[in-house]
Order: sequence, then C-alpha cells, then structure tokens
Amino acid sequence: MERVEPARDLVLGYVRALNAIDEAMRVAIPSLERLVDVLGLARSRRISRSDHVGAYFYKVHGAGCSFVGDNGIEVDVDFAADGSEIFDLWRLRRYGLSLPDPLDVTDQDLRSAAQSLQPPLAEVRPGWFSVAN
Repeated sequence: MERVEPARDLVLGYVRALNAIDEAMRVAIPSLERLVDVLGLARSRRISRSDHVGAYFYKVHGAGCSFVGDNGIEVDVDFAADGSEIFDLWRLRRYGLSLPDPLDVTDQDLRSAAQSLQPPLAEVRPGWFSVAN
C-alpha cells in the first residue's frame, strides 16, 4: 500500500527541521555562514566534533553531521563538495522514526515523495536530494 502523502509530509518536515537547525546553529556560532562550516570548524579544532549547542546535540561525521534536538528528533545531513546540504532515503527514514509519533515509510514511498517535490528539491544523484536554490 502506497503512503506517498505521509512520506511527502515527512520529507517536508525534514526540510523544515534542517532549516531550523541551520538558523539555530548560525545564531549559536556567529562565525558560521553556512551549516557546512561546522565541518571546517570541527576539523580545525575551533569547535568540538560533538557538543550541545542551544537545543541541539551535534556530532560531525565523515562528510556530514548528525543533529538531535532536545525533543529527540534526529536530522542527519551530508554536504556535497559545493557545501550544499544533501540527504538520502536512509536519513529521511531515521528522521521519521525519531518523531514523537514515529513514521515508518518505505524507501519507495520516500523516493516517490521526494521526486514529486522537485522543486523545491533536486535529485543530485540517484536517491540523494538537496533543497534547490
């Protein structure tokens, strides 16, 4: 059974949560111009690789960062070479499962939902999306 509408709501919720994190982190760390700057600051040891900032715990990993809000909602994001925020179906599912009322949707429904949201999303490579500029 297709659950594209709940999957669309999940994708849009992820994007809103990512935008809220971006805003909160830039307020908490004024030297951030873009969320990707967290990686550079952590790699240069100007900030810790993991810490609690405002309402979020963050942990830098590989090409991205995981954020968990005080409410337990998890948003994991990777960054492309140009610094844009990118996410895949796995990250969307983890976000959905971390919601207060967990939402578990199939990869097929998430893919259909994300593809139906172009724009504002763009598929940067198969199964990976970013918010279009």
